[in-house]
Amino acid sequence: MATLSDDGPYYLEKESLPGDPSEEFLNEQIPDEDDFALSDEEEDLQAAVKALNEQNLDENLLVNNEEASTIVNRRPEVVEDFVRNFLVKTGMHRTLDCFQTEWYELKMKGLLQEEKCEIVPDIYIRNQQLEDSLRTAHREADSFREAARKASNMHIKLKKERDYHRMHHKRVVQEKDRLIADIKRLKQHYASYEPTLKTLKHKYEVAMKEKLLTKLERDRAVGQVQGLQSTLSQIEVSKINVANASTSPMKKPLTNQNGQPNTSVQLPPPRAHHPLDSEFPPDKGVNPYLSKNRAPCAHLTRTGGFRLTNTVSSHDLAVSGLCLHPRKQVLASVSDDNTWKLWAIPSGDIIMTGEGHEDWLSDCDFHPSGSKLATSSGDTTVKIWDFAQAKCVETFAGHTQAVWGCSFHSCGDFLASCSMDGTSKIWDLNSTRCRNTLRGHADSVNSIMFLPFSNTLCTCSADKTVSLWDARTGLCAQTLYGHVHSINHVIFNNKGDMLASCDSYGIVRLWDIRTTSVLKTLDFGPHPSNRVAFDPSTSVLAIASNDGMVKMYDIAGGNTASLTGHEDAVQDAVFDRNGEFLISGASDGTIRIWS
Repeated sequence: MATLSDDGPYYLEKESLPGDPSEEFLNEQIPDEDDFALSDEEEDLQAAVKALNEQNLDENLLVNNEEASTIVNRRPEVVEDFVRNFLVKTGMHRTLDCFQTEWYELKMKGLLQEEKCEIVPDIYIRNQQLEDSLRTAHREADSFREAARKASNMHIKLKKERDYHRMHHKRVVQEKDRLIADIKRLKQHYASYEPTLKTLKHKYEVAMKEKLLTKLERDRAVGQVQGLQSTLSQIEVSKINVANASTSPMKKPLTNQNGQPNTSVQLPPPRAHHPLDSEFPPDKGVNPYLSKNRAPCAHLTRTGGFRLTNTVSSHDLAVSGLCLHPRKQVLASVSDDNTWKLWAIPSGDIIMTGEGHEDWLSDCDFHPSGSKLATSSGDTTVKIWDFAQAKCVETFAGHTQAVWGCSFHSCGDFLASCSMDGTSKIWDLNSTRCRNTLRGHADSVNSIMFLPFSNTLCTCSADKTVSLWDARTGLCAQTLYGHVHSINHVIFNNKGDMLASCDSYGIVRLWDIRTTSVLKTLDFGPHPSNRVAFDPSTSVLAIASNDGMVKMYDIAGGNTASLTGHEDAVQDAVFDRNGEFLISGASDGTIRIWS
């Protein structure tokens, strides 16, 4: 029987079996061809055990090597080197000298045992590595502890800031709630005053209206008195002429001694086509502004001398046109909200409001007497409003598309209008019919204006031309070329010797009426120029621009400046009669006064 022992060698022990083995056991013979047959050498039990032991030893060494490779990096080191490194590491230099002296002495004499000079066991190296790892872990723990301490301080700081901001937020919310409550209370409080304010506003408008009507009546009475005085003087002159004629048998001459026509002889007027048609005045009238060489105001010599002095929230929608009363400080404004309004200037107090058009209003113009107002609209009509009757007294409906502008003749009997349908019309206020239709433009007619104290009419169109017309015949007398974009507006100066036009690219041209030539070309683009206006002295030109500014141009000096204040496109700009201030209206629904 073989016995295996881990601590000692293997040996065989002889044992005997009682009886005949063949009687109790049936043995099966293994054929020789079987692959598992043992050779003669393998039948030796001791050799088999030895082979098995070697196999197990190889497996154990392989496992140990794998564990060592994964756990400890083997660094062969003899005992004396280990001791030397230890002494050097700990700084024991004197002990190192003694050790080296004694070690080599014993080694040379052969007194050291071989097992004491072998390689240091791995456990020491492992301990040293663990000490290094422990030392590194302590350093990392210290750094982590410091980071944790900083993070804790930061967390505490952030909590304090959070609490502070939370408290501040709660306080702001409380203040907001309190303010909302106060606003609601004030709204309820002011709502009780709303009927009273409306009543006072209505009374104020009625009072201003009565005041304006009173002034108009006074002016009318003064005019009647002056007319009566002139009539009386003519009657007296006629009586004297009749007395002189009765004493002379000769026929009354048509001219006096100076060769001038005799005013006492009345020539019959030409017969009109309609019984109520008005007659155009003779085109020999003298413009009173020609003899007035007005010097520009001191602040107008500098184009940038204007400053914003008043802002009036006039309309709910865009202000599309402005017009000043011929004698009073009254301004008329029209808007896209289908209404027109009268304002006291420069205070900005409202006087009257008119409603009646079915669409937006584009332009307006005062009657030369100041008692009526003409408005043009997108509903294809032109309306005449009488301030004394406080209503619309006439509606001219002849255009087929929106009406862009209107202008009164200086005599007050005729009104001209221009339309998107490419035509312009001249309306007779007495016979309330269209006297002439001006056809010649190939596109929308955007602006129209009578030459002051003349029968000449000027129009501008989207076909990039400016035309001069004879209002009596309806014929085109002259066409001015030069613009390359749609022309938005055209206007004469007071003297009637200069014309200004502006187009949709911001180009402004000044024309000499006598020679029909271009005097200056100004570029204020690329934003469109909507309207232009001369000051009374014809020294400064104001341009209402689509970029929200009013451009000022000094015609003599060539200087330019911009008035900034509107929040949207400026649609119109006008000077007052004395040139002391400028009024502008824009798409932001406001009227601004610059002085």
